[in-house]
Amino acid sequence: MYLVGSAHAHTADAQRLLERAVSDGDKRVTSADVFQEILHRYTAIGRRDAIQPAWDVLAAMVDEVFPIELTDTDRARAIVLERPMLSARDALHAAVMQRHGVSRIMSFDAGFDVLPGLARVH
Repeated sequence: MYLVGSAHAHTADAQRLLERAVSDGDKRVTSADVFQEILHRYTAIGRRDAIQPAWDVLAAMVDEVFPIELTDTDRARAIVLERPMLSARDALHAAVMQRHGVSRIMSFDAGFDVLPGLARVH
């Protein structure tokens, strides 16, 4: 979200993270939930014009999009019950990552720091 739209304190950092991942040859993945977040956020703030550009940037920067499955929501439920400081959305991201064996996340959200086995790249 920091790569498109209005300037933000994290915009330059997000661009550097992505450039580093590309230059290092890292596989970049996301889940269908991140696309849903684009829809949710830009609809909520009345910026439907920003949906397509944000969608296009995300689609272009990832190598694979993981689906959300019932097992992911079950795991996310367990995560939020174990770690009340973690948001439901972050728990769902973590659950999908766990199912696919992904151990690093590009995020400025410190909430991910409470999850063992997950390294936040920021």
